[in-house]
Amino acid sequence: MKPARTKTPRKLLVKKGSQTSLKDPVGVYCRVRPLSLPDQECCIEVINNTTVQLHTPEGYRLNRNGDYKETQYSFKQVFGTHTTQKELFDVVANPLVDDLIHGKNGLLFTYGVTGSGKTHTMTGSPGEGGLLPRCLDMIFNSIGTFQAKRYVFKSNDRNSMDIQCEVDALLERQKREAMPNPKTPSGKRQVDPEFADMINVQEFCKAEEVDEDSVYGVFVSYIEIYNNYIYDLLEEVPFDPIKPKWNSCSTPMRSTEFVPPQSKLLREDKNHNMYVAGCTEVEVKSTEEAFEVFWRGQKKRRIANTHLNRESSRSHSVFNIKLVQAPLDADGDNVLQEKEQITISQLSLVDLAGSERTNRTKAEGNRLREAGNINQSLMTLRTCMEVLRENQMYGTNKMVPYRDSKLTHLFKNYFDGEGKVRMIVCVNPKAEDYEESLQVMRFAEVTQEVEVARPVDRAICGLTPGRRYRNQARGGPVGDEPLVTEVVLQSFPPLPSCELLDINDEQTLPRLIEALEKRHHLRQMMIEEFHKQSITFKALLQEFDNAVLNKENYIQGKLNEKEKVISGQKLEIERLEKKNKTLEYKIEILEKTTTIYEEDKRTLQQELEAQSQKLQRQFSDKRRLEARLQGMVTETTMKWEKECERRVAAKQLEMQNKLWVKDEKLKQLKAIVTEPKAEKPERPSRERDREKVTQRAVSPSPVPNAPPIRLRHRRSRSAGDRWVDHKPASNVQTETVMQPHVPHAITVSVANEKALAKCEKYMLTHQELASDGEIETKLIKGDVYKTRGGGQSVQFTDIETLKQESPTGRKRRSSSAAPAQPDGTESEWTDVETRCSVAVEMRAGSQLGPGYQHHAQPKRKKP
Repeated sequence: MKPARTKTPRKLLVKKGSQTSLKDPVGVYCRVRPLSLPDQECCIEVINNTTVQLHTPEGYRLNRNGDYKETQYSFKQVFGTHTTQKELFDVVANPLVDDLIHGKNGLLFTYGVTGSGKTHTMTGSPGEGGLLPRCLDMIFNSIGTFQAKRYVFKSNDRNSMDIQCEVDALLERQKREAMPNPKTPSGKRQVDPEFADMINVQEFCKAEEVDEDSVYGVFVSYIEIYNNYIYDLLEEVPFDPIKPKWNSCSTPMRSTEFVPPQSKLLREDKNHNMYVAGCTEVEVKSTEEAFEVFWRGQKKRRIANTHLNRESSRSHSVFNIKLVQAPLDADGDNVLQEKEQITISQLSLVDLAGSERTNRTKAEGNRLREAGNINQSLMTLRTCMEVLRENQMYGTNKMVPYRDSKLTHLFKNYFDGEGKVRMIVCVNPKAEDYEESLQVMRFAEVTQEVEVARPVDRAICGLTPGRRYRNQARGGPVGDEPLVTEVVLQSFPPLPSCELLDINDEQTLPRLIEALEKRHHLRQMMIEEFHKQSITFKALLQEFDNAVLNKENYIQGKLNEKEKVISGQKLEIERLEKKNKTLEYKIEILEKTTTIYEEDKRTLQQELEAQSQKLQRQFSDKRRLEARLQGMVTETTMKWEKECERRVAAKQLEMQNKLWVKDEKLKQLKAIVTEPKAEKPERPSRERDREKVTQRAVSPSPVPNAPPIRLRHRRSRSAGDRWVDHKPASNVQTETVMQPHVPHAITVSVANEKALAKCEKYMLTHQELASDGEIETKLIKGDVYKTRGGGQSVQFTDIETLKQESPTGRKRRSSSAAPAQPDGTESEWTDVETRCSVAVEMRAGSQLGPGYQHHAQPKRKKP
């Protein structure tokens, strides 16, 4: 049997997979208080028993550009304005009190803005008791007849309980009763009329299935958390500074030496449960006595008058009800004197201070500081709830900031799974509290999503149940031996009178001897019967022992079989665990291999995409190059067509010029033949030549006919190198004596990379018209270099010029025609139109080099 723990809250160590893995959400309930005035604007509407709806008040809609927004919030249950305290208690607090009596912990706190009815819900009002007096009434109704005597249980400073025997408890009671001012209130004292109506609960309520073989003790404590400091409201200290503190000499101390109430510290017991060190715990025996202790501490609680509430709580109050339970001994008479068998459960009733905005409460000074600490502690509570929800929903392991506030630090064990948690959200439906109510609703929505581990069941005591009532029916401890003796003596025959009245009396002694002989005979018979029965009983005991031994042997055999089965199962489990580890290792290796393959796959995909993009670019470049080559082919075709037309036109013009020259010579010859010789022709004057309009003379072709002669080749200085002879197709073949010639050269019409790669020198033959109208041939030379990219480049180094000139200098003239000479010689004037019969066209942006193109267009002959 596993003993129950004696710490509070109770925490039993259980194995994994037990019911502690089950979790329940925090139960959040909503209570709507009635409006103070019937004509007030309402912003909260109860839709059904689980949903409320918030309406944006009129003033807020104007401030937000007329936006109208309705928000609905769901709770475990919603209590409207007509809900009674009894209905609220039955739904919310009754299950917590039932768990308390059965050894489980509970936490119930009210939350809301100031003036929303939190204190009324928890404490109540005259004639309508709240949750706290109803919880006390249910507890004492359930354990009233099973309570232990006072001081049987005694609290210590280690968050546990000690147990005393009846004698020590009696001495303790006499000692306390002898004190002039006992701390513990007496149950015989008359109830204070100030709160008599608040604890007068008409409805009888008690828990079911109370353990009758145990005794119970109830201890209460009352603390407040003010400005994030913990104070004991039941501590006997000179709280009022007007009353002086008396020293050992029976003289009052100075006012500067008053002892203010000392704040308490939070400590952690050996089971990691939080408790208030040095807190006063009072043992109570009735509802009246417990509520009297509560009322005594309530008078010390800090309240103040604010702009929103006449009696606003300035601190968080915590009323703890600790129920101690210990089993009776085997006889059912006294408490079992084993500390390990004590079970302690605790119910904490928390009345939180209301959240408020200082611009509405008009708080100043201490009230402003109090409001800041209240809001800070409530904000820490909200942060803890949000972190808990995030850890549970998303599997994170963030640290919950319990230590940021005394309130959350005190109750951290409840949220870690030490009991049920219930919250009552109190709201005021008036429109002025709309924004505060909205924040409260959002906090409640977050809290409902937090799950708390379900507490474990109490360990079962191994003693026989029903001990108490069995001992009472027996009437106390009575021995069996006197009853047997009395029965045996009554079965003997009565003895005759033994008084001898006369010395000669011979009847009395024989009668006495006869009676004694009969008794002796009866005694012998009874002894024999007793021996027979004892022998029979011994035989029965022997049979019973044999049967028990057989049973034990059978059970031992079964146990051995079970142990073998368990051992086999353990070996199987170990084998499966090893196999599982092996599979996990293989899975880990496969996951790593998969990760490597996935990385390789991503790398290959990236490379494939890069190659695809590269191929796409190459395909685009190819199409662009094809388009460019197509354009170049088209351009070259058009160029050659124009060149052919130009050459045909030039040839036609040359033939026309030759025919014209012959006609002129024939005319001159005819004129010489027909003209008389005596007369000498008179040379006309220059003025007359200008006035006379005749047909324009056309100069002969710029390429005169010459007898063929042997060409002399000019030897280049770089005859030892391999040359690329670039001669454009548009060049005109000249009939000059000097002709450019390079031996062993590669002649090309268009420069290409293949030819340049085989040679070291480059020469470009370029033709253009000089200023006098003659064709001038230029030889542009350069060196071929290999580039870093694998191509070739040409650097021009020299230019050679071949030019043909007439031995007689010709002059330009602007006249429209040239007169024929009488002697048949050609005029020294050169017609501009004749000399410019070949036009020069240059590509835009080009310099001296292969960019020149010649297009000879035939001139139209004037009529």
